[in-house]
Amino acid sequence: MRRSRVLTVAAIAVAVVIVGAGTVWFLRDGADPEDAAKRYVAAWSGGDLAAMKALTDGPPADFEQRLTRMRDDLGVTAQRYTVASVGDPDGGRAGGSYTAELTLAGDRKWTYEGALPLVEREGEWLVRWSPELVYPELKEGQRLRASRAWPDRAAVLAADGGDLSSSPSGSARQLAGPVGAASQDAAEKLGAPYRKGDPVGADGLQRQYERRLAGTPALAVQIVDADGAAVKTLKRFGGTDGQPVRTTIAPKAQAAAGKALAGVDKPASMVALRASTGEILAVANKPGGYNRALMGQYPPGSTFKVVTAAALVAGGVSPSTKVGCPATTSVGGRSFHNYQHEDFGTVPFREAFAHSCNTTFARLAVDKLGEKRLAQVAGQFGFNAPIIAGLPAVRAAFPGNKDETAFASASFGQGQVLTSPLNMASVAAAAADGTWRSPRIVDAALASQAADAGGRKPEAPKKLEPAVEKALHALMPAVVSEGTASGVGFPSGTAGKTGTAEYGSGKNPPTHAWFIGYRKDVAFAVIVEGGGTGAEAAAPIAAAFLKQMR
Repeated sequence: MRRSRVLTVAAIAVAVVIVGAGTVWFLRDGADPEDAAKRYVAAWSGGDLAAMKALTDGPPADFEQRLTRMRDDLGVTAQRYTVASVGDPDGGRAGGSYTAELTLAGDRKWTYEGALPLVEREGEWLVRWSPELVYPELKEGQRLRASRAWPDRAAVLAADGGDLSSSPSGSARQLAGPVGAASQDAAEKLGAPYRKGDPVGADGLQRQYERRLAGTPALAVQIVDADGAAVKTLKRFGGTDGQPVRTTIAPKAQAAAGKALAGVDKPASMVALRASTGEILAVANKPGGYNRALMGQYPPGSTFKVVTAAALVAGGVSPSTKVGCPATTSVGGRSFHNYQHEDFGTVPFREAFAHSCNTTFARLAVDKLGEKRLAQVAGQFGFNAPIIAGLPAVRAAFPGNKDETAFASASFGQGQVLTSPLNMASVAAAAADGTWRSPRIVDAALASQAADAGGRKPEAPKKLEPAVEKALHALMPAVVSEGTASGVGFPSGTAGKTGTAEYGSGKNPPTHAWFIGYRKDVAFAVIVEGGGTGAEAAAPIAAAFLKQMR
């Protein structure tokens, strides 16, 4: 039985050896102790426990479980076993030894030498089992374990060095994320040295930068008894402290955003950026629990006209160019209309932008731009590009359109165009500074470490054409001074764009309320889900934020 079990594990190499006068021996793999020893340690190195068991004399019933537990309890990430020596056989026995080179969590190396006794059974050389085979001092009922001591966890910090996890802002605490006990699944995904029950980041930046924040635990390789009590410490490794993650969140801006949303009775969010760098200054969500500011996907409505206007200006339209703003216009058999069917006649482009004329943008997009050109300019404002902010964030989408009617709708932020408050804050930041930058909540190096599964890195900054930047600096202030947001009461120097984005279906579908804009070096976006018009629901929130920022 022993021989047949061995033969099922390894291929048999038969060699013919002539000995003396006409005597012929047939030798098989494992027919000498050195070959058996090499095959054994090769199986051990490769984790082939079934092959090891078949090459073991008198293995216990739980042989494979013991060796699996040894690897798990030590937190072995790599292993290499090599034959150190094999003695000459004597009476069916041979002495031997092996060297174990184990890599433990944190790339700590533990090397030791163990005995490899061999016996001959029915013409086969096998490794004789005893607990000392695993480690020289191990006795029955004992096992090896790496005891761990985690260092104090490093903090997630605001830009001023304060602990974001203890911020008075619930949205800021949400960004930092909670720390909780690891589930079995979470521990397995993280790998060594993590085990079930260890403290781990459950969400937010705590999860995104888990290994940086947690550091590396100190390890003590021990022999422990059946109850887990330490019998002997064999090796100690020092740990490494976690490193803090400093964010770009500015407490003043964060507090201002939270207060601006305080009176809102619908789901809403706000994002503020430093326009000149792309740094995220504030993220506020109401209610909490879901980070709609970074992960929400909504039609942008007329806030997208900033992008379309940029494309039109680059194509030769100026703020003073006369354009038509009729109450309705037809594209591909579908009628498009302005809010409340307003008819402004023929007006300067600046006025059409300020009053958010859907008919103007639908007509000019089809007649002057074309889908390919608008998609190209949308890409310059971050659409269809991954956002590597340091936290998961959805990308803004400007997909292809099936016909001119769909494209006309997309030109003023309807149809299949989808974006988030973070995306639209970056559009406002580009208008303010003249350069689109991928927004980020940590420094650029850390943000790059948070690249998505495809390994993509943050998009390079994209400089707007000088004429586009100049035109947007004329168009967006007009929205506040004389256009759709003129009655809101913004601080002087504010520029922006309202948005009333239809969603759902029906003759009069519900609308999300948007306002995006900038003042000095602060750009922002506000959305109120199902809030109605941008001027009525979103713009007052932006104004309240800016007044607190003065």
